[in-house]
Amino acid sequence: MTNGVQTGLMQATEIAQQSALRQSSNGVHYTAFGENNIENADLDRIVQAVPASIAASLGKKAYYFVPLALIEQQKDDAGEPIEIATPTHSADQDTLIATTYTAEYSDRAICHRNVRLPGEEGSGKEGSIDGVFISTRLLADRFALAFEFFINVGHAFVDIAGIPESFSDLVWKQALADVRGETSQDAWEGRAQSLVRADKSDTGPRSLADIKVDEKAKNEFLEAAFSDAVAIYQLSLAIDFDYAELRERDYPLLAPTALAERLRLVAKLFPPNAGYDFAIRYRRRK
Repeated sequence: MTNGVQTGLMQATEIAQQSALRQSSNGVHYTAFGENNIENADLDRIVQAVPASIAASLGKKAYYFVPLALIEQQKDDAGEPIEIATPTHSADQDTLIATTYTAEYSDRAICHRNVRLPGEEGSGKEGSIDGVFISTRLLADRFALAFEFFINVGHAFVDIAGIPESFSDLVWKQALADVRGETSQDAWEGRAQSLVRADKSDTGPRSLADIKVDEKAKNEFLEAAFSDAVAIYQLSLAIDFDYAELRERDYPLLAPTALAERLRLVAKLFPPNAGYDFAIRYRRRK
């Protein structure tokens, strides 16, 4: 413990033991630890944006907002550091938390780490829980922090609750209509892989009669599209933002009208909590 304080590093399990988890009004368990540069009011606003119907499926999740989450460097027989790429904790890897920011720790950090933690007696979270340690100092602003959190919530919700049939039907209809773009790299690649030419030597215009559906890729595409939509919907509840802010270089963004269809359906399935409003506003072209 003393060494951890001196170096600014602590094990994730120590952070969990020393942190008193808060429970938001929607049921989400979370806390902030260390020099994370987050205003409590901002963090509360972000966490409470998770619709109660989604939060109800996250009972075994606890979110820790920390400066930097990293994995302790392991060394080979020659004493050289071994690069560790996975963000998931395993028995032979100790997830470390930097309680303050340094450039050295930042170079070893990742946006989040998942760690299996022991439950807390009498807290309503007995048994093991899934701790999600989010590196707040790697995220440039409130927008980036909120989106990272909501992406984690979206993926967790899909893993637990699956995909509503109505959403799958809508998204697949859009894919067959060849609407422009997607909401993430995973969704973009999954969609491309799910619709393949029956005759790969054919290079002409593609029609539905020419394609074959890869069911595994289709399921992966639908999961990615749904978790993206859930994340973007929650982001819209917590923060006013321009859709262009989600743009990445490696794929075109989903057409605004198609995204609006997805978000309106998600809002219908998971209504906002009290104090939050869902709205889509279109800009007029100049």
